[in-house]
Amino acid sequence: MRLVVGLGNPGRRYAQTRHNVGFMVIENLAHRWSIPADGKQLGSLVGAGRIANEKAMIARPQSFMNRSGQPVHSLMGYFKLSSNDVVVVHDDLDLPFGRVQIKRGGGHGGHNGLRDINKHVGSDYIRVRMGVGRPPDGWETADYVLGKWNKSEQGEIDHIVDRGSDAVESLLRDGLEAAMNVFNVRPEAGRPSC
Repeated sequence: MRLVVGLGNPGRRYAQTRHNVGFMVIENLAHRWSIPADGKQLGSLVGAGRIANEKAMIARPQSFMNRSGQPVHSLMGYFKLSSNDVVVVHDDLDLPFGRVQIKRGGGHGGHNGLRDINKHVGSDYIRVRMGVGRPPDGWETADYVLGKWNKSEQGEIDHIVDRGSDAVESLLRDGLEAAMNVFNVRPEAGRPSC
């Protein structure tokens, strides 16, 4: 079984913010695969089912972003999973808006959700990195990631969430290497990145 965790902050206030793109991907996967994903378990909203023929538990931790590690650790312990079984979907400032990349392991890059997960479970899990781009000059990073999508982003967000969902499905269906070969290719000049 795989544990697919989308990072975000609970509550309506944060629902359509850049920091919650991980939640958006989990909600999309739940819809695509008809998985009820509102069960409460060990500090997360969860659902279990099959994604791309793989048994999966999808989860949205209900602690705030910087406390994501304990819910992930608790679910891993309950289901007897290793970090190799975990996929974390999160926003990433280091990728341009719309880019989706996959990697295993690594540092937290200043992302407080990843920092807390690394503290609780180590860093050797798979990440689906959802590019939100850098804040404009003069913006604080926290204000940017906790801000709503701007008008031009809103027109693309459904496509980007679909792309993140496709990345998770590819991971589960085809494995890490094959999924990385599809999603980590740099776009050619003049072609859209998503």
